[in-house]
Amino acid sequence: MARILGLLPQSPVVPDGITVADLVGRGRFPHQSLFSGWSKKDYEAVEEAMEFMNITEFADYDIDELSGGQRQRVWIAMALAQQTDILFLDEPTTFLDITYQVEILDLLTNLNRKYNTTIVMVLHDINLSARYADHLFAVKEGQLVAEGKPTEVLTSELVKSVFDLNCVVISDPISDTPLIIPKGRYHVKD
Repeated sequence: MARILGLLPQSPVVPDGITVADLVGRGRFPHQSLFSGWSKKDYEAVEEAMEFMNITEFADYDIDELSGGQRQRVWIAMALAQQTDILFLDEPTTFLDITYQVEILDLLTNLNRKYNTTIVMVLHDINLSARYADHLFAVKEGQLVAEGKPTEVLTSELVKSVFDLNCVVISDPISDTPLIIPKGRYHVKD
């Protein structure tokens, strides 16, 4: 299964004293047999994943020396080293500042476009979801409420229904995707 599907949980546990290259290399375990060593393909897959995520310069760093955004790129590189056609990511941008969020989502978009990798991810930032996703699923209390293209799914009615939030939906001037503008109690024009 791990040769077909890559999974990155929301809060992966970092083994003590592991370097970036070693952690990315763990993505190759599904391709190893019990008694075989690393092949040329294994080394190439790790190198390619690190290059793709722009972390080659950190190869010998201990994971604990990296920032949150750098660590997240390492985890994604490990999943990329698996070379699967499907990648599941649970909140890959959580706890990252907006610069790293956009950087991670741009890199994942590149992965999707370059390798045709199917990427399924949970994001709680509606606006980033609308900007980067081809297809959205709106879920409330474990039930699917709506699905489709962001322009079809994201309406002020849906946001009110799912999140109990009054909002206005406008077109994002950068991406031409839906942009949610919340109506806070103190920010509503009379």
